[in-house]
Amino acid sequence: METSTGNALLLLSPNPHTLTDFNSSFNHLNILISSSPIYSHTGPNPTAAARKVFAKIPKPKLTFSSTTLSSQDLSQTPQKRNWLKPAARGSPAAQALFKNLSTLERAVIGAAAGGIAGAFTYVCLHPLDTVKTRLQTKGASEIYKGAFDVIVKTFQSKGILGFYSGVSAVIVGSTFSSAVYFGTCEFGKSFLSRIGSYPPLLIPPTAGAMGNIVSSAIMVPKELITQRMQAGANGRSWEVLLRILEKDGILGLYAGYSATLLRNLPAGVLSYSSFEYLKAAVLRETKQANLEPYQSVGCGALAGAISASLTTPLDVVKTRLMTQGHGEAVNKVSAAMYSGVRDTVKQILKEEGWVGFTRGMGPRVFYSACFSAIGYFAFETARLTILNEYIRRKELEVVVVPADAVADQSG
Repeated sequence: METSTGNALLLLSPNPHTLTDFNSSFNHLNILISSSPIYSHTGPNPTAAARKVFAKIPKPKLTFSSTTLSSQDLSQTPQKRNWLKPAARGSPAAQALFKNLSTLERAVIGAAAGGIAGAFTYVCLHPLDTVKTRLQTKGASEIYKGAFDVIVKTFQSKGILGFYSGVSAVIVGSTFSSAVYFGTCEFGKSFLSRIGSYPPLLIPPTAGAMGNIVSSAIMVPKELITQRMQAGANGRSWEVLLRILEKDGILGLYAGYSATLLRNLPAGVLSYSSFEYLKAAVLRETKQANLEPYQSVGCGALAGAISASLTTPLDVVKTRLMTQGHGEAVNKVSAAMYSGVRDTVKQILKEEGWVGFTRGMGPRVFYSACFSAIGYFAFETARLTILNEYIRRKELEVVVVPADAVADQSG
């Protein structure tokens, strides 16, 4: 102990006569440092080896109350808000808020997104729906040779506006009906998912059926007025509405309601379920939280094509009931009366055979594929945008309220 202490003190000794001892002690110190595992190296670059060693040593982060916010905020590059990015991917608080959304909140968000998506989609595809309706009207086979002939004759007789007959009723009706439909579907999904004993596989078709039953009460009058105008009725949407009320009363607005429900239930269940199943499969494979826009378009188009191809016969029956005997039909043949769904089916089989149930299938499948692609894309986009903004506002409220409470207590 005394020897090591003495050797160490030699370095501090001011005696000039101990120069030899000083040199030997200094060389001994160099040997100790070079043999230390921290400073030893095997490569040709000792500086790089030392940097690797010191890089492993944790460096304390010192922040000061006067500079913490300014230094951290200025060091980060401001990022633009991505409206399509789900809020649930953000902070833990946002994730907790997203998971704790009530059934009513999810339904309202779905209704708002559905209303926007419905109006946008119906207006975009209204010309295709006009062609499909004219092909399915009774007696159309005697007037039109096909979809292209409908387009040519409609343009020649009424111009480009002829493809938008009844569009005002579409905008009003589709906004409300789509809002009710998607709102009910989101309500059904959220409500059924909270029931532990309910099979998850049955949640999409059940929610789709609930949405169609509720929304058909609004959709049927809208489709009735629109298809009367597309089939040749004169005047504006409100004038057609008044004539229907004057002639048949309130019940006249629900002509073909049973056929519409008969068509919408299978179509809605097939379309909504197909989209939800395809969406779940894509998300499972890609390990994403939500669909990308192109994925929404692809899943929606496929779901719409499947649904339309299987439900075209029901759509033909519904269209015949809605466009019958209104006195302003394309010709006298299309003014024939049907007593109900069963009578309509019998007359179609008697006069046209099984082929009659496939009238307008091509345009309808194409229309439904485009409609579902645009519709589900618009719905997913609107839903994520509204949800992201809603979660962001709730997160700010959660932060502001405790701060106000602390200020009140301190005051």
